[in-house]
Order: sequence, then C-alpha cells, then structure tokens
Amino acid sequence: MAQNTAHGKETCRWCDGCGTLLLGETCSRCGTPGREFQVNSPGDIRPCMGDSVDMVLGLFREAFGTDAPLRGRSIWFNKVPGEDRTDEVIAGGRVIGVIRFDMRLDRMVLEVRHPGADMFSEVATRNLVWFWGLSGHLKGKTIPGENLNDIVGDFREGETLILRKGQKVGAGIALADSGALRMSERAVKVRDIGPLGTVGDISQADLDVFVEANRDHLRRIQRRAVKEIRQFMEERNRGRLPVTVSFSGGKDSLAAYGLASQACGDVELMYIDTGLEFPETVDYVRAFATDHGNRLHIASGGDGFWDNVDAFGPPAKDFRWCCKVCKLGPITDLIDTEFPDGTVTVEGNRWLESYARSGIGFVTRNPFVPNQVNLNPIRSWTAADVWLYILSHHLEYNPLYDRDFERIGCYLCPSCLSSEWRNTGRIHPELYSRWEEHLHAYAESRGLPPEYVDAGFWRWKVLPPKMVQLAEDMHVDIRPKAVSGPTMRMLKGASPCAAGGYSMEAVVTVPRSRDFSYVADALRTVGETKYSDEYEIALLKLPIGRARLFGGGQVSVNAPDEGNAKRIFERSVKALIRAMMCTECGICAKGCPRGAIEISGGMRVDPSRCNSCGRCERSCMVVHYYDKLMDGDPAGVPRNS
Repeated sequence: MAQNTAHGKETCRWCDGCGTLLLGETCSRCGTPGREFQVNSPGDIRPCMGDSVDMVLGLFREAFGTDAPLRGRSIWFNKVPGEDRTDEVIAGGRVIGVIRFDMRLDRMVLEVRHPGADMFSEVATRNLVWFWGLSGHLKGKTIPGENLNDIVGDFREGETLILRKGQKVGAGIALADSGALRMSERAVKVRDIGPLGTVGDISQADLDVFVEANRDHLRRIQRRAVKEIRQFMEERNRGRLPVTVSFSGGKDSLAAYGLASQACGDVELMYIDTGLEFPETVDYVRAFATDHGNRLHIASGGDGFWDNVDAFGPPAKDFRWCCKVCKLGPITDLIDTEFPDGTVTVEGNRWLESYARSGIGFVTRNPFVPNQVNLNPIRSWTAADVWLYILSHHLEYNPLYDRDFERIGCYLCPSCLSSEWRNTGRIHPELYSRWEEHLHAYAESRGLPPEYVDAGFWRWKVLPPKMVQLAEDMHVDIRPKAVSGPTMRMLKGASPCAAGGYSMEAVVTVPRSRDFSYVADALRTVGETKYSDEYEIALLKLPIGRARLFGGGQVSVNAPDEGNAKRIFERSVKALIRAMMCTECGICAKGCPRGAIEISGGMRVDPSRCNSCGRCERSCMVVHYYDKLMDGDPAGVPRNS
C-alpha cells in the first residue's frame, strides 16, 4: 500500500472478480491486477469479523430498513482519526460509509458515503429523500425543504440519508426531523453526490477467499521476516541466548510467534498477567501454550494496580503509570530470574500501531531491561497482513476479536476507546462495574461532574483539543475542584539571598507511606547526603549548591546562581516524591550498574556503592510523571525530567 502523504490518502487494491481485498500486485486466485481505490491514512485495514459484522449490518438496517446489499459480502474496516472509535467501512473496493461512536449519544452511528448510497438506493425503505432544482457543484450545499419531492420513512435530525435527484445519488445529513423537513429553510446537507449505478453487484466472498487471493503476497512477506530472524540468530546471537516470544494474547504477538517458530523451531512464551487481563485472554494464552507445546513463563502484576491507584489516581493516555507497575516491573523480574544470561525476544511491534512505534527498527533494546534483545519482524506489516498470516496458518486467535474488539490489552486501559469500554460492560459487567464505581468515587472526591467518567474525560491528564471541544459542546466543566496527590506551595521562588547567592523555599505535601529515612536514601542518588532520624532532616550537598528537606515537607535550597538553585530544587522535590510514592517495581534496582539499590519497603541505597549517576532516577515512573503527579503551581521550577 503506497502512502500519498500529500493528500492523507492510501492507495489499496481490490479484486472485483473475487470480491476481496488485495495486498499484493495481483490476485493469486484469478491472476488479475485488481482495481485501485483509496482510503484515508494511515490505511491499517482490518477484516470485519464476528460481532462486528452483525453490528455493521444492524446499523445499515436501522438506517435504510435492509442489509441485503451487504449480506454475505466481504467487509473491512479502516481506522481513521476521530473523537472516539471511527472506522471507514469498505465493501466492494469502495468506502461505503463511516461508523463512529457518538460520545453524546453513547452508541455507534452510521454516516453513509456516495458508494453506500448508490448500493442501497434501490432497496432502502427509510431515510431516503428525493429533491429537485439546485444545480452546479452540490457537495456541501444545503437543500431547503421546498426543494424536497419525496421523503421515505421517519427519521430524526442528524441521521444519515440517501439523496436522489434524477440519475444522481448521494449521501446527506438530516438537519431536522423528517416531519419538519419540508418546512425547514435548511432541511438536508449534501455530503457527497455522484452518478447512479457506479457500484454494481458485489461478489460474495469470505475470509477464505481473501487468503487464496493473497497467497503470493504472504509468501513474500513471510519469507523476508523469517530470513531476518534466522540471519540475526546466525550472525549476532553469538551467546546463543534462548529465543522467547512476548505473547500478549493479541493478534500481532500471535503472528510474531508463528514467524519465530518457523525461523527457530521451539520457542518459549513470556506473558505478562497485569492483574487487569480479560479472563478470555488468560485462558487463551494458557491453552495456546499447552496445545502447541511451548513453555510458558508468566510475569504477574498481582494487585499492583489496585494497591497504587489511590495514590496516583486513574491512569491516562498521557499518564500510564500502570505500565511500569503492572508490566515493566514484573517482566524485568521474570527475565532476571528465569533468563539470567539474557534472552532474544521476538515481538509484534508494528509501525502503524502508534506514532511512538513508527520508527522502530528490526532490532531494539529496552533501556530498563538490559539483558533482553528485541526483534520486530512484522514492524512494516499492516493489520491485514497480520490477519492474512494468522488465517493462512490456521492459528487460533483470541476469541475477543470476534466480540468487536480491535485491540486487546488490560480491560480498563485508558488507551481503549469508549466504544470498547461499553463493549466490556456488555460481556463482563462485573469488571466494568468495579472500575466505573471507582472512577465515579474519584470524580466526586475531586468535585468533578459525572461526565468526567461517562464521556471518558478521565482518559487524559491534559485534554487534547478534540476533548476540550467536546467539553464545551456538552457544557461541562471538568476542572477539578479539589486536589489530590502531591501538592507544592512556593514560599519563595529563585531569588537573590541576603547572605549571597540564590535561594528557594517551598512546602511539598505528599502522602506519607513510609518513614523519612527513605527520602534520605533517594537523595543519596543525587549527591552526598546526611540524615538526622531524630529531627527528620536530610541535608543534600552538591558542588553547585545545597538543599535541606524536613519531615514536614519543607524544602529549602541555596546555590551560587539562579539556574543551579532551580536544578537542585527540582531534583530534591523529585527525590522526596519518589521516596514517598515508590511502587517497589524494582526497575531502578535491576538497572543500577553498581548494585547499590535494594527494594525493602521502598528504595534503599547503599552510599558506599552509589556514585549518583542518575540512571535510577531516569528509570523511575514517579519521576517520569512528575509533571502529571504534581498539583498546584510549582512556579519557577524547570520541567525537564
């Protein structure tokens, strides 16, 4: 699929004879080159399967009274940007409509496009409007009620419509209820319109046809991926480290497993049970390992999430503290224990999954897991490529994919969509209710309205523009009325001191989960530290200045100049928060090159071994999310973690 970045379009291919998507240059089933069509970027097309088929057919029936033109046809989704779930619906090699989760209506809605209107115009029994007059370029124009000839069916304002005008057919939006349409000055908005009869009949096809049509394409991408893995093992895995697969229970890790098995034979599986997994995923992973005879290593997050959620608050897309607590900590423990010499792990990372992964290479390393090398053989694959591989090799996939889930991870992950969260409520009401009740209690304690939970605002610490707009549209104020977590009250910003140099003072309020000696230990990773247990005072000494921290939360700093005063102040406050909010994930201890850190009720530091290199601070989740954790106004404090 070639990307047309200038217009934000992707060019794809469709075989009209076989009625399915083509991923290569020609159809392996009939030999034809297929027909080009375009979708919006990024073009990560996936098949519509299981409950998703019923959902799409149901939306067309609801809109037009029938699903006959789509029944038995090959349907595909292409995820595009939107407020929540937004998918282009592809059938017959054309985008026939868009389905999206409407946050205000709390349900999926359909917006038909010209090819879909053409496909359904002769059989629709509702949401059909005939109009006359108006000439020239009609796309985007508004049709007045006096220009309507016929209105078929009852519908409400905002619903999608099929528009007819002579031998033209189009898609539109009702700007009023059907009963008031003729009297409306602005009755219908034209979305797009074109000639009638351009779509024609669509061949019936299922996913078996898709597999047959793309045999040659699969052979090429599979050969390339297996070759990459084998070449790495022969040339760079000189220590003959054991080969593992990061097996999450999702489709991408399943494809990674298949390729690793082809390249290396027997491989071992590593699965992180975060404590927030869908029951189906846990059962699937265990059964898969048993059925295929692979040794399964399980890293358990236990109750880590629930033990820390009160201190940190709900995780968010831009505040994913849970990943380090529930994933990174347990997996570093597992690898350190069961693969002490290290492991080569094949993973299912793909460029199209997220912006953060768009530049990954074949070989990567996680800086927090030094004894693991990661291989990414499907990094350039699309979702359609992944499904082609899985279906071709008859690999059992997670049953949740047939329950209208696009991604599968922790059931309450903030990165999941509101539509998927409603889906979770449908199939697992007990899991849904527990998190909903917790979120509503959190919102009430912060003086936040119910919409903070119901409309999904909790999923961001800092709202993106689309959610700011949604809040304005809903006329809700989602700014907290009360603070929780650490707060800072500046008594004196960086300013000249009467005794010379610059000083800063503040009071930091943080929940006291352990005694103040842990703060002294955290400060030892910054510089030379002295501590008085009797008076709960910790003194930090650096070549660029000094800091004093008191058990009551007072922090005072002196330095020769303003810049160094701010730097010492920030690192001192971070050490204080880090010590008191330590989740005991152990990542800092495993990453310490001098073995100076031990986890014992929190972080303990051996001053005889620690050289204050700062590596442990950079690996700390609490420090990483310092900006997100801190309530209040840390005026004058630089925000460079």
